Amino acid sequence: MILASASPRRRELLAAIVPEFSVILSEVEEFDDPPVETLAERLAVAKVQAVAGRNPSACVVGADTVVVADGNVLGKPVDHDDARHMLRRLAGHWHEVRTGVAVVTGGRLSAATSISRVLVHRFTDSEIAAYVDSGRPMDKAGAYGIQDADVPTVDAMDGCFCGVMGLPLWLTARLLSECGVSHASPPMERCLTCPER
Repeated sequence: MILASASPRRRELLAAIVPEFSVILSEVEEFDDPPVETLAERLAVAKVQAVAGRNPSACVVGADTVVVADGNVLGKPVDHDDARHMLRRLAGHWHEVRTGVAVVTGGRLSAATSISRVLVHRFTDSEIAAYVDSGRPMDKAGAYGIQDADVPTVDAMDGCFCGVMGLPLWLTARLLSECGVSHASPPMERCLTCPER
């Protein structure tokens, strides 16, 4: 099995249901072509198809996450100013997190999107400055990580915690099953109450 992602969070999450896999970057250039509703899934499909094209006998898993606020896509921040702007924009407001997942094996492709709603913490300017200066927002869509337990980034969520992190485990397990690939059930306690279960 191959994970077509450089994300350390996706590696950590996939390892919870698939014990052994390698990582190969897709080298697909990110795009933001409309419609926003299918963007994450289209990006995930592009990633797995690129890697599967070079590794036709492998099962390839790929994902992409987009944050959608007021109909606009927020990707990863390009610099610290962009991260601060995103956090100010999201603070105290609900938005959608869409994570598209795709699995291809033996020429068979399965793909779907996990959609969660998230209320970002109403940060103070000093909290935003400290969080951005830590560097942690820089590789995350929307400039925050729901898993950053030491920083109160999220006040409420409706959806899949792992999907907001970058790889919805129940959805990924379902897609693996559709492709005939064995896997474990998501073991984390938070997965027991996931609405995607």
